[in-house]
Amino acid sequence: MKANQATRGKPLYRRLWFWAGLGLGGGIVALIYGVSLIDQTLPDQAELNAVVREQTLTIKAADGTILQQQGETAREQLNLEQIPDNLKKAFIASEDRRFKQHKGVDPQGIVRAGLNNLRSQGVVEGASTITQQLARILFLKQEQTIWRKLKEVRLAQKMENELTKDQILERYLNLVYLGGGAYGVADASWVYFSKSPDQLTLAEMAMIAGLAPAPSLYAPDKNPEAAKRRRDLVLLRMQEDKIITPEQRQAAAQEPLTLKSSLPKRVQVESPYFTSYIQKELPKYVSSDVLANGGLVVETTLNPTWQKVAEEAVAKTLRNQGRWENFKQASMVAIDPRNGEIKAMVGGKDFGKNQFNRVTQAQRQPGSTFKGFVYATAIASGKSPYDSYEDAPFVVDGYEPKNYSERFRGPMNIRDALTRSINVVAVKTLIDVGFTPTIKLAHDMGIKSELKPTYSLALGSNEVNLLELTSAYGSFATQGLHIEPHGITRILNRQGKVIWSANFKSKRALDADSAAIMTWMLRNVVEAGTGAAAQLGNRQVAGKTGTSDEARDLWFIGYIPQMVTGVWLGNDDNRPTYGSSGSAAYTWREFMAKAVEGMPVEKFPKRPKLEGRKGTIKAQSIKPKQVLNRSISSNDDSKRESARNSEESGSSGRRRRRRSYSQEEQQSTDYTPRRRRRDRSQESSSNNSSSESSSPRRRSRTVESDSPPPRRTRRSSSSGNSSGSSSQPSWRDRLRPSN
Repeated sequence: MKANQATRGKPLYRRLWFWAGLGLGGGIVALIYGVSLIDQTLPDQAELNAVVREQTLTIKAADGTILQQQGETAREQLNLEQIPDNLKKAFIASEDRRFKQHKGVDPQGIVRAGLNNLRSQGVVEGASTITQQLARILFLKQEQTIWRKLKEVRLAQKMENELTKDQILERYLNLVYLGGGAYGVADASWVYFSKSPDQLTLAEMAMIAGLAPAPSLYAPDKNPEAAKRRRDLVLLRMQEDKIITPEQRQAAAQEPLTLKSSLPKRVQVESPYFTSYIQKELPKYVSSDVLANGGLVVETTLNPTWQKVAEEAVAKTLRNQGRWENFKQASMVAIDPRNGEIKAMVGGKDFGKNQFNRVTQAQRQPGSTFKGFVYATAIASGKSPYDSYEDAPFVVDGYEPKNYSERFRGPMNIRDALTRSINVVAVKTLIDVGFTPTIKLAHDMGIKSELKPTYSLALGSNEVNLLELTSAYGSFATQGLHIEPHGITRILNRQGKVIWSANFKSKRALDADSAAIMTWMLRNVVEAGTGAAAQLGNRQVAGKTGTSDEARDLWFIGYIPQMVTGVWLGNDDNRPTYGSSGSAAYTWREFMAKAVEGMPVEKFPKRPKLEGRKGTIKAQSIKPKQVLNRSISSNDDSKRESARNSEESGSSGRRRRRRSYSQEEQQSTDYTPRRRRRDRSQESSSNNSSSESSSPRRRSRTVESDSPPPRRTRRSSSSGNSSGSSSQPSWRDRLRPSN
């Protein structure tokens, strides 16, 4: 009684329960504050769904196959169902035996690990759960501090609330580092045993599971004895957890450690010219902060099957035609003109030696391929394909365009002029329609490079790259609609959410009727003109060859309704070649013949009626200061008559016709390089100087070649060879491959 009275008389601060309650309350407040402080440093709830590490980049083809990976990432992301059951259970037995019971942190596991480590006088068991390890992999650095451990615990609790156990286990098994550059069980299976996970034996599964705590310590290729001891420990735990029987454990423990090492698949890069192009395109679509954080998956338009075919076609041309036609480089790009998707890209001969992408980075003179835009402008201005111009000696403001062999054919309609690639008619057409409309149309159709208003524009003197030129010709295939060429369809962040997707809209560049007429004209180039080597049997093909001065650049841009493909052949140092644009057309066919296998045969729209057409583009005729028209000499008359006679001589004459009338032809197919150089020097001496640039003659002589497809064997000719060549085969004949 007295004690109670004494207690009641004491002030609160002297009472035990007061201090106990105050301490407990203060502890709770401190805990809440500490937790909130930790939470402020953790990722948002939405980020807890991350499926890849930071600072990684994965580039995928259109079919989902991986083209390239950068950073700490797994080449193969497996679904949980694809991972063998014993492999999953081996990791659980090794790393987190109460994985199914705890909520991110396992107090029992912590106590058990501590006792086992004390008993063994070393670290034989970790206390971190699989969820904690996943939190550390995805969001935390590897520093050994109390603060990091507290964040790891809190993150694990949050992840358990956000994800299912299966989701956590799947992410862990795809991300855990297992040594040798392997991230995830699929990578580890390949790196150590050159197998997929479903081919692993029980002993191999246990060995891989045993790597997780210390990959460098237990790596079987570096410490085989330590790896075996760790494997046997995992097998023992699997037996204790009744995952395997004692007999299975005994058999697995006696299995010899047989390694078959391979490099991680993630270090392999497929289609390197294309993937390097994709990385340069990324800043257009996502911010620098997003790129810096990484963890992106980029889904692209590339068709791996077509890409392989393109690489083979380019390699074959360089190996065969390149050897005897004196060009060392080649490039090719294929685009679906209906949506602008790049389906194949080969930027050169060997990316390992030279990373310069000749599809996107090389600016070269397009030669006569540019005539497509000149004639398209003319057609859109209301001209008919049958409108004629005089193919005769012609000088405008000091600039004299010439056909390659200096032959002239008199009156010629623009369809035939395009088919035979006549320079004089192209320049006269440009004068009639004007610089401004032609340049505007070329830009609207997809040309990005600067185009200068000079007379040589008609002959392709302004440099462009293969990607833009190919994309622009695709506008003919889509009846005048142009869509920006692109290689990316979607970009996903670490959580697998789409942060950008392609939504390119088509724009009207050329009216549909004019595009259809141009396609009809360009079909004739392939069927009866300089692009004959590009024919595809029963498929309609339209396209245009192009050759710059001294055959420095050999082009063919061709299309069917579903695909447009461009080819360039030449040398990086701009050295002349001995080749022809027929080699480019042949390379185009080598690719397309295989790419179209299984593709429905589609036809181009019929040619619209020509009568009563009204122009959709207003011509802005150029008014030259001085024009000099010269008559065709009697010698030219005889050449013209000979050319016309050859046009009427049937199939055998058709081959001669291409040699005689086309300005793209170089010489008879039995000409040697020495003769070719001599004729070029003679032509050079006959050219008048031009007032429009410091090197006018080079642009005025922009030419093409119309030799037969390069796969044909060149033979000496006893007739039609003005130099009287010997019947003995030249050195080029002997070098030429038989295939």
